[in-house]
Amino acid sequence: MVRLYQEIPMTLFEKIIARQIPADIVYEDNLVLAFRDINPQAPIHVLIVPKRVIPRIGEATGPADQSVLGHLLVQAAEVARRLGLAENGYRLVINNGPDGGETVPHLHCHILGGRLLCWPPG
Repeated sequence: MVRLYQEIPMTLFEKIIARQIPADIVYEDNLVLAFRDINPQAPIHVLIVPKRVIPRIGEATGPADQSVLGHLLVQAAEVARRLGLAENGYRLVINNGPDGGETVPHLHCHILGGRLLCWPPG
């Protein structure tokens, strides 16, 4: 795990990545970690987070962030397949800022499925 913001306390997700807080992990590689949400909004609700902290999508910049974000989305699709969501579909959600529903300042993608998801959301 690489911390670019040493002066900021560790986020909840960094503590999960560091195994300081337990989580129901469903996927991990060298760049991302996916685990079940503790407050699920659908029968299947998994968060996938980059191990390198990007506070929010609105702060992503440059080739390094592009690489991490591309990997995050590709692996989100793989996790959804592994969870049996590919046939009927699923939703990927990235919140940005308080009005967007962001509660943890560590970019993450919600993988939601297992039921019909209505539109528009929220």
